[in-house]
Amino acid sequence: MSGTRPLPFKCSAVISDVDGTLVTDDKVLTACAQAAVAELRASGIHFSIISSRPPRGLRMLIERLGIETPVGGFNGGVIATPDLAVVTEHLLPSQVARCAVDALNARGVEVWVFSGQDWLSRDPDGPYVPLEQHTVGFRPTIVEDFGSALDAAAKIVGVSKDFDLLEQCELDVRVALTSSAFIVRSQRYYLDITHPLANKGVAVTEIAKLLGIPLTEIAVIGDGSNDVAMFERAGLSIAMGNASSQVQRKAGFVTDSNGDDGFASAIERFILGGGRSHARPEATKAGDRAW
Repeated sequence: MSGTRPLPFKCSAVISDVDGTLVTDDKVLTACAQAAVAELRASGIHFSIISSRPPRGLRMLIERLGIETPVGGFNGGVIATPDLAVVTEHLLPSQVARCAVDALNARGVEVWVFSGQDWLSRDPDGPYVPLEQHTVGFRPTIVEDFGSALDAAAKIVGVSKDFDLLEQCELDVRVALTSSAFIVRSQRYYLDITHPLANKGVAVTEIAKLLGIPLTEIAVIGDGSNDVAMFERAGLSIAMGNASSQVQRKAGFVTDSNGDDGFASAIERFILGGGRSHARPEATKAGDRAW
């Protein structure tokens, strides 16, 4: 863990990435992480998550952590209530979605499409299908062609075990799609393509507005390149110890790895530790909520 203790910081909400941050590499939500979120709640600090996962793949975490705030799926492409009702969504224009699939096909990487509640794949034995199924908690729908799903795609993913190929693919697809999509690797083996507004920075801003909290009072924590957009918006940013050096340099502070309960350590040291100013958010009546 690195970085000096932050100056007094009024924290009204913590927003966390999920994979590589809140859970271990085996997708385990540890007892320490659960306890840290409970301590935030006891201190009157809101807790939310923004993930590249589909909203449906966040249900287990929402239930186990007792999350009562809006959450973000598809890197922020969908903001949903804790019961997964859609508040806002940013879908890829159909022409852009088709161009993205064509560009990925041309480079020989596997393609997944997330549309509505469905995860579509053309190969049930494709790379990382078992891992993704374990992560999101449901099976892909196997199709021969993505068809009309590309008219309402929230996220398209290029998948490959060849990390160098996917890195080059990221550069090529950015050239092909220019500014018509947000393109970033959420993992070394996943290249996420979403609407330009479907990024975690915009999502943090949208959730802050829904909660009525200024961005300067929000702390964020993450490990991936797709989390840097959060770092740039929040009042306090924390990178995981398992993040790349490039990601760590973008954050204000660095905690331990997700294999060493770095999330819980960050909450204790940078949020709940002595010297911080915490103000319990005013109670909001359910009828007054913006979501």
